[in-house]
Amino acid sequence: MSLVLDPAAQDLLFREARTANTFTDEPVTEEQVQAIYDLVKFGPTAFNQSPLRITLVRSPEARERLVQHMAEGNRPKTAAAPLVAILSADNEFHEELPQLFPHFPQAKDAFFSERPAREQAAQLNGALQAGYFIVGVRAAGLAAGPMTGFDFAGVQKEFLDGDHTPIMIINIGKPGEDAWFPRSPRLSLDEVITTV
Repeated sequence: MSLVLDPAAQDLLFREARTANTFTDEPVTEEQVQAIYDLVKFGPTAFNQSPLRITLVRSPEARERLVQHMAEGNRPKTAAAPLVAILSADNEFHEELPQLFPHFPQAKDAFFSERPAREQAAQLNGALQAGYFIVGVRAAGLAAGPMTGFDFAGVQKEFLDGDHTPIMIINIGKPGEDAWFPRSPRLSLDEVITTV
């Protein structure tokens, strides 16, 4: 059985999409960011906890501060990308559960009263939402350059607070010249799936 999703959309979101390393100087608008979020906010998370938080780095001053925390190889592309997003997990997401999970508002205290449980859930579900965000950027016709090569503690101190843990940083924009590295290999179905 074939996929229901149009082949062109499959290519846009997965087959032809790769991490972008260069970008044009065309800006990423607030309308594009809104459209991306309006799509990806519907991706599922456990208890609908939705812990992902997005910090958009737009000002030159903030960009300069961020670049200092990037790994050496990630600095030039982060300095040049039209938009950079710091994706983090809100470890106090449980405060929103009465609104986000209204049919069981007790979930806030029943499952997430302890900070370690919240941190684990926030990191897992925030990373899941980060994947949705990357696909959403692609759905908007933009390229994403997700990175984990940065000083996590430095970015947290510079841009976040003790309740938000960095997950990744994503450069966003229209792909520039020589934006793509060659496609890396993937594992086959037999290497990934075990039937029991």
